[in-house]
Amino acid sequence: MLRARMCLGGMVSAPHHLAAEAGASILREGGNAIEAMIASAAAIAVVYPHMNSIGGDGFWLISRAGSRPFGIQACGPAAQLAGIDFYAAHGDAIIPTRGPRAALTVAGAIGGWGEAMRAAQEAGGSLPMSRLLEPAIHHARQGIPVSRSQERLTREKWSELEHVPGFIATYANEGPPAEGAILQQHALSQTLERLAAAGLDDFYRGDVARTLATGLEAAGSPLRLPDLENYAARRVAPAHSQLQCGEIFNMPPPTQGIASLMILRIFEQLGITAAEGFDHVHGLVESTKRAFILRNAQLGDPNRMGDIWKGWPLDDAVTREAAQIDMTKAAPWPQPAVPGDTIWMGAADRHGNVVSYIQSIFWEFGSGLVPPGTGVVWQNRGASFTLTPGPNELGPGRLPFHTLNPAMAMLDNGTTLAYGTMGGEGQPQTQAAIFTRHVMFGHDMQAAVTAPRWLLGRTWGASSTNLKVESRFEDSLIEKLRDAGHDIEVVDAFDDMMGHAGMVSISREGVITGATDPRADGNCAGF
Repeated sequence: MLRARMCLGGMVSAPHHLAAEAGASILREGGNAIEAMIASAAAIAVVYPHMNSIGGDGFWLISRAGSRPFGIQACGPAAQLAGIDFYAAHGDAIIPTRGPRAALTVAGAIGGWGEAMRAAQEAGGSLPMSRLLEPAIHHARQGIPVSRSQERLTREKWSELEHVPGFIATYANEGPPAEGAILQQHALSQTLERLAAAGLDDFYRGDVARTLATGLEAAGSPLRLPDLENYAARRVAPAHSQLQCGEIFNMPPPTQGIASLMILRIFEQLGITAAEGFDHVHGLVESTKRAFILRNAQLGDPNRMGDIWKGWPLDDAVTREAAQIDMTKAAPWPQPAVPGDTIWMGAADRHGNVVSYIQSIFWEFGSGLVPPGTGVVWQNRGASFTLTPGPNELGPGRLPFHTLNPAMAMLDNGTTLAYGTMGGEGQPQTQAAIFTRHVMFGHDMQAAVTAPRWLLGRTWGASSTNLKVESRFEDSLIEKLRDAGHDIEVVDAFDDMMGHAGMVSISREGVITGATDPRADGNCAGF
C-alpha cells in the first residue's frame, strides 16, 4: 500500500499533478506556501476546468509559521438585479442551474488570490504575480490533455450544457472531447496574461471586468459591472472547536464548515476507539445526520442568521446531539442535499506556513456560460439560493450557502495539519473519515485518504439520498449497516462521488507529510 510522502523543503497536494507541480516550482524558487498555493490555484483552473475556474469562488485557511489560522472569504454576493422579481419575470419557479440566469453571483476567487498575495508578502514572499501565473498561462496556451473525469462529465452533462453560450466553443468545439485530447484555452491564456500584467484588480475594475460584464449582460445574466466593481475578498476569523487531540478550524457561514466541526465533536462524544468497523462508520454517519439537521435548518448568509451557529459546537450542545444517536440503529433519513464540483489543495513550507484552500464553480462546469473573449466559465453558486422564505432566500447582495470548507488542525503534538476535499454534500463526511483515521486512530496519512469511504446524501448528479459505500468495504460490515437500518447502495471501489481528498502537515520537527487521493489525477509534489 502507498504510504504518505515526506520532505523538509515544502510540499503541495493537489488533485491534478500539473497543479501540484506548479506550486512546487514556486517552493523550489524560495517562495512560501501561500505563493505556491496561488500558483496551484491558477494552474488547476486551467487543467481541471470542469471542477473549478477563475469564474468561481475560493476559501482559504492560512497559518503563518505555527500561528493560529485566519481565513480569507472569497465568495461573491448575488447581483443587485438578482431578486425574486427578476426570476419571476422570466417565468422561473426556481433558479435555473445552467445558463445565463444561473450566473448570478460575483466570482470571488481572483479577489481571494489578491488577499492571499498580501498575506504571502506579510510572510516574507517576494515573487511577482506574473511568476505565480506563469504555469497557468503556459498550460492554457500550449494545451493540456483532457482528463478522464473531464471526458466523462462533459458527456454526462452534455444535454444541460451544449446550448449555453460559449460552452461548446471553449471546451468542445468538435463535440465532447475524448480523454487525452488536447484542450487549448487561448482566450483564458490572454485573460491570465492581462491579469499578470495589469494586476488581479483588473478582473473587477479594469479591462477584464468590462469584457466580463458586457458578455454576462448580453447573455442574460443579472450581473453588471458595478457588481464586479464593488466586490472585495476579506479576511475572517475561522470557526473553531476543541478536540482531545487539539484544536480544529474551518470556515464560518455561509459555508458548511461549522457542520464539519460538529461531526467531529459529536463523534468524539461517542467514545469509539478503533477505525473501519461498524461503530466507526455508523458513528460518523449518525453524527453527520445531527450536524446536517442543524445546518439545513439555519445556515445561510451570515448577516441574516447572526451568531446562532457559534453555540453549536459548545460542550452542552454537542453532548445533547450525541445523546440523540442510537449506536445500534440508523436514524431516519433523508434530508435535502446539494451536489457540487470543487477542488481542495494544501501546501506547507519549511518556514512553517500551512495553507488549506478550496476553489469551486459549484456544479461541473458551473453555469456553463463563458463570456466571449474571456475563456472564463462562470459559476452557478447562486443556484443554491431559494426563491421561497428561509435562511438561504435569494436577495440582492446576499451570500448563498456554500458547501466549500477547507479544514485545518493545530494538534497538541505540535503538528499543523491542512486537509479537505471536493464533493459538495460529502465534504464534511470525507473530512471526518480521513481525520479520524489519521489523527484519532493513528493510520498512515496516505492510507487514511486511500481507504474506502462512504457518502450520506446526494452529490455529483446522483438523485438518491441513501448511504453509498465503496465496494472495498468488507461484506460483513455492509450487512451490519443494513441490519441497523441504513439504506445502503454499493458503488465503485474508487468512486469519484466520494471526493478528491488530500492532507498536508508539518510537524514540530519540520517534517512535511502529504497525501493525495487515488480517485483523482493528483500528486504530492515536494522537495
